[in-house]
Amino acid sequence: MFTSRRLVLTLGALSCTALVAACGSNPPQAEPGGTAATGSGGTVKVSEDKTLHDKLPAKVRTAGKLVSVNSGSFPPYEIAGTDGHTLSGASADLSAALGRLLGVKIEDVTADGLPSVLTGIKAGRYDFAMGPVGDFKERQGASDFVDWVREFVVFAVPKGNPKKITSLDTACGQKVAVMAGGSAEGVIKKQSRTCVKDGKSAVQVQSYKDQPSSVLAVKSGRADAFFSSQAPLTYFVKESKGQLELAGTGRSNGFDALYQGAVVPKGGELRDVLHTAFQKLIDNGTYGQIMKKWGLEDNQLKQAGINLAKS
Repeated sequence: MFTSRRLVLTLGALSCTALVAACGSNPPQAEPGGTAATGSGGTVKVSEDKTLHDKLPAKVRTAGKLVSVNSGSFPPYEIAGTDGHTLSGASADLSAALGRLLGVKIEDVTADGLPSVLTGIKAGRYDFAMGPVGDFKERQGASDFVDWVREFVVFAVPKGNPKKITSLDTACGQKVAVMAGGSAEGVIKKQSRTCVKDGKSAVQVQSYKDQPSSVLAVKSGRADAFFSSQAPLTYFVKESKGQLELAGTGRSNGFDALYQGAVVPKGGELRDVLHTAFQKLIDNGTYGQIMKKWGLEDNQLKQAGINLAKS
């Protein structure tokens, strides 16, 4: 069990070229750079909350750890190492803070895609997923969501946007990459049916298991656009050195308010503990410092929530 002491969050030295070129695999493991995470409030400090620790499920207190599953790269939130356990990014920093606050180790495990993450949590193979994973009403039947971020869904396209993809209705007849099993896949497939109904060509949907493969499809010309969350796409556009740009920003693009968060077993003890813990990190400034560090100020929530999605 961790004792109360200063939490120093380290920056990962990311090999961005290797990340984008991963093509179907997780990016190389990020090595710690030794830089403390700082913000307007100075170095982040998190102490163990004994009351919260005692509310953890008995098996977690006995093991002294929580197993958090991820589906691989979802930068700048999750950047998974090739060993299947190492994680860097905003989610990793928040996991470290949660571990200190709860007085347990958080062990990261990478599963093969989002469907494996969700089924693994439901089956009890993992304690939770830090995420953020999209919170949708249909998913709430099998899992609970502790929401800690709001996202937006847009397109990443080649520089100059040659196919003029600016919204869902301009995607008809185009080749659009998405992450398999994600919410964007469902939306773009629905749009494809709408295209056909309206007498236009269907969207040629290309489903990939991870973000790097989807980005590579656009960069190589196999896909005309990648439809996904704005935060990771902003990251990939920045690292593309002028090859990509964002499109369709400032639009709903088939989504209502899109909340994302940690996924926990339905009705389990862990849900309320994590909800309280997230709110403590928001209130003491830790959350804000971490989000700022990773350029996610526009995605912050002032209040953590449970199952916030209404549709």
